[in-house]
Amino acid sequence: MKITYTGQVAFSPAQQKKLDARFGKLSKLLDRGGEKGARVILTTERHLLRAEITVHYYDHPLVVTEANTDATLAMMAALDKLERQIIKHRDRWRDTKRRPAAKSKVAEGTPLPASNGRKAAAKAVPVKSAKAAKIGSEDSPTKVFRVNHHASRKPMTMEEAMLDLDKRDYTVYRDATTDRVHVLVKRRDGHVDLIEG
Repeated sequence: MKITYTGQVAFSPAQQKKLDARFGKLSKLLDRGGEKGARVILTTERHLLRAEITVHYYDHPLVVTEANTDATLAMMAALDKLERQIIKHRDRWRDTKRRPAAKSKVAEGTPLPASNGRKAAAKAVPVKSAKAAKIGSEDSPTKVFRVNHHASRKPMTMEEAMLDLDKRDYTVYRDATTDRVHVLVKRRDGHVDLIEG
């Protein structure tokens, strides 16, 4: 990291070594696409020494200021603030710049027979796996069918879900009054657990 100092405050060699070590730690956080630069401005106001550090991070200037009676303490406090800002911006950039993987084209498939007499819409998604490439040719990819249970379902009351629970061990349904997803699970002792979403 290239550091440019502006001001009349001089640091001792031991203090400069500590500051260089802290800037080295920050450069590990910053230097992803090349070497970054930092501009340090040291000013004196009466009995206070003010340290201002400016760093450009992903084309955004990060500016921190700190004042203290000792220049080294002011610089260390400013470097602490700058480190927290860099971590916050890095996490924010990482969370907002992630993109989902490119989706393959979805082909319409034949509807699958659904249990309990309801028809469910199904879509065939061609998937080319390493196993399919070894067994078959590129012309015959493995198909995965996704079933859309929400196309023909309507909200249920708890009594209707209990009647549907007689056929299975669990039932997932959308409650008619609250329009929230609920799960009824049949326990081994004969009782039923309700999980509200």
